[in-house]
Amino acid sequence: MQEQIVIVGGGAGGLELATMLGRKLGRSKQAKVTLIDRNSTHLWKPLLHEVASGALDSRLAELDYRGQSARAGFQFMIGTLESVNNHQKTIQLAAIRDAQGREVLAARSLSYDRLILAIGGVTADFGTPGVKEHSYFLDSLRQADEFHEHLLNEFLRVDQSIEDGNETTLSLAIVGGGATGVELAAELIHSVSLLSIYGLSYLDQKHFKVCLVEAGERLLPALPERLSTSVEKKLKSLGVEVILDNPVTQVQENTLVLSEGKPVQANLIVWAAGVRAPDVTKGWGLKIRKNNQIEVNDYLQSVSDTSIYAIGDCAACRIDDERWVPPRAQSAHQMAECLYRNIVRGYRQQPAKPFVYKDRGSLVSLSRFSAVGNLMQSKSLSMSVEGTMARWAYASLYRMHQRALHGWWKMFLLLMVDRLNHVVKPRLKLH
Repeated sequence: MQEQIVIVGGGAGGLELATMLGRKLGRSKQAKVTLIDRNSTHLWKPLLHEVASGALDSRLAELDYRGQSARAGFQFMIGTLESVNNHQKTIQLAAIRDAQGREVLAARSLSYDRLILAIGGVTADFGTPGVKEHSYFLDSLRQADEFHEHLLNEFLRVDQSIEDGNETTLSLAIVGGGATGVELAAELIHSVSLLSIYGLSYLDQKHFKVCLVEAGERLLPALPERLSTSVEKKLKSLGVEVILDNPVTQVQENTLVLSEGKPVQANLIVWAAGVRAPDVTKGWGLKIRKNNQIEVNDYLQSVSDTSIYAIGDCAACRIDDERWVPPRAQSAHQMAECLYRNIVRGYRQQPAKPFVYKDRGSLVSLSRFSAVGNLMQSKSLSMSVEGTMARWAYASLYRMHQRALHGWWKMFLLLMVDRLNHVVKPRLKLH
């Protein structure tokens, strides 16, 4: 009888794992591999800030889960995970309804022999009052598209107001000085610099203000201090106001209340501070951390149930007694690869090997202006990169994700297609 391997979550780790297992075990009928996701298409999460700013048309970068499943040998089911019954080894998927509230698919139950949770993470609001009501998040394509739509409306409103003779400024505040906040700030400055090409000639950078607020002492704590300082200087040279060591205590409509100093006024507020696992993990009887991450052992199995695994942002995996594997795309990729190899080893009657996280460094893109990063070679040797080399290294991260899904040949074809689209498509998405 075929083993039922169910993977919930089609992000970087979940989709790569489903693809590898489908090719190895699904095609040969050794196991039935099922991938479940609430969406019908996949977009690499580190691209969401580009979608939000209009630098990327998501339709050009999306991957259809059903198409990928047909090519790779796994089954895809659309659905939202509602609960896990680890005693009966079943999961419950919520009913799917259309925009009018009509039921499209009834609630379903699915059995598993091996359950792999790759449900990702969401932005943590740390219980700050008003965040959910007055801020935009960039955790999903839907949220990125929603923000982009409102951003375009603000572009149009302010451009027309200036044309009518009113001295108007469009202000945007970003909370969180990690990679998402820094990259979004740079992309927004770039987007405004392109508006005149497409007929919005009155709204320029002097009428556009971006404020980046970070609770910590510096931006990008994952990078060496020298690079963090370099990024701060670059953002300031682009016109971004950077506020450090000043937590947000409350979010009101169009206002950030800080622990110190004057409130920050903004037409749009984006909250990009911190990562936690979704709240749904609380009700499954599995041991979790306070940020809802599922605690796993050295083999990525839940410490509460060895038939349940967790990878990516929803997994709490120890590096040592003090450190945990960080919630990054590279972590999800490494976990997926390790788990794939261990599952295949099991079919070959070979012992599993423990997961060992290897820090490949961090890279941050500042749109077309620059890129910086730290490439980790070993614990004692690392290399800081900036400029062109860092931009190439940053771009290669996405290409390696494509290679994992499609192989080298198709990855190069996709690279060529992207180059052609860059030539024939508008440089800014204005719809």
